[in-house]
Amino acid sequence: MPTICAPAAPPRTANRNSPLPLVALCLGYFMVILDVTVVTVALPAIGTGLHAGVTGLQWVVDGYTLVCAGLLLFCGGLGDRLGGKAVFLGGLLVFTVASVGCALAPTVTVLVVARLVQGLGAALMVPASLALLRTAYPERAARARAFGIWGTVAGLAAAAGPVLGGVLVTGLGWRSVFLLNLPVGLVALLLARRHVPDSPADRTRRGLDLPAQTAAAVSLACLTTGCIEAGTLGWTHPAVLGSFAGFVCAALAFLVLERRARAPMLPLDLFRVRAFSASAVVGVMLNAGFYGLLFLAPLYFQQVHHYSALRTGCALLPTVGVAAFGSALAGRLTARTGPRLPMVAGLIVGAAGLLGWLAAGPDTPWVVLVAPMACAGFGSSLTMPASTSAVMESAPGERGGVAAAVFNTARQTGSALGVALFGTLVATGLVPGLHLSALIGAAGFLTAAALSACWIPGTGRACTHDRA
Repeated sequence: MPTICAPAAPPRTANRNSPLPLVALCLGYFMVILDVTVVTVALPAIGTGLHAGVTGLQWVVDGYTLVCAGLLLFCGGLGDRLGGKAVFLGGLLVFTVASVGCALAPTVTVLVVARLVQGLGAALMVPASLALLRTAYPERAARARAFGIWGTVAGLAAAAGPVLGGVLVTGLGWRSVFLLNLPVGLVALLLARRHVPDSPADRTRRGLDLPAQTAAAVSLACLTTGCIEAGTLGWTHPAVLGSFAGFVCAALAFLVLERRARAPMLPLDLFRVRAFSASAVVGVMLNAGFYGLLFLAPLYFQQVHHYSALRTGCALLPTVGVAAFGSALAGRLTARTGPRLPMVAGLIVGAAGLLGWLAAGPDTPWVVLVAPMACAGFGSSLTMPASTSAVMESAPGERGGVAAAVFNTARQTGSALGVALFGTLVATGLVPGLHLSALIGAAGFLTAAALSACWIPGTGRACTHDRA
């Protein structure tokens, strides 16, 4: 590990016009987001190949997201203390090795363990990549464009996951879904080690705030578990109520510990900045609606229309086609107008796309759902880069890692809750549950749009000056 993280030559000033730092960071982020969705269409093949039951397959999906979300804050603070480059390279190495472990797993238990380690690597990479982007592209306009491209990669990876997964599973088997990360990870390691400049480290802060980190992870795990188990046990079952009670207790413990900590993992004064707080809420709402829909859409096509894995992936192509355009447009708009306009517009368009799924029924032709899928994909891809820019601009430079961690924790939490809640709603019927999920997701998008219109700065206003 030290030989990978240490520079081969004395540090050099990065070329601000070079795309190589962005390429390296985007490759790492592509793998992180891809592995959230690419496994979805591979689950039946994994179950058959490893003789896994439903519970094992649930852990294959949820273990990755929960570990990633639970450790993002900790890893963001770690990046602020040690420097983003060392943390990013370490996370990239862990993720790549764990991907090989997933591909070679002889049993579902080994696969789940490898997925948990993948989540650790993802948690190390994501906040560090945002802090490194801000260092590599210090000019505001260039940084906004870089965030736009970074968001484009995220949108493409999220939407392409089911498509790519269907192609790989059909042609090469489910293990190829994880082996794909090996060449991508190695290229990203080489580029990042040589071309990515390090972000400033805050050497004055001490300690890793492990008690608060534990409380945060327990809180998220309890909340997600309660939502998932409610689908089979019912919302009033003692185990479900106990999970929600554990969430409340752990969340309160986290707040108390952070207020008393000498070196808090999450400085709570960041939430006094309106743009920071609003962006975090937008992250939850955005991912809950988008990833919740992305979870239900393959189930709808496979179970209602009886599509194959490959055909299901192709059916989701309208979401992929607009993701690159939306994120690129978001980068340009954010550079010119500030993040508020693309966030509000994207959330409204995304809400319209979610509402379009109310037309989905047992006999609904695929062509009727093309516009809703395109609107949901375009709106989400337009919103995410702008909200990323808003949250990073609202935090001081030395807190870039923790700011990125908060935003991505919010997004990962939204993904976990969206999948858990929407999956619970379809327990009694896929189509009625899909309709109710679409209504809830659209309401969340519109709420986030109103919040963005009020608290996200527009042209010429500094995020750090707009405090609650």
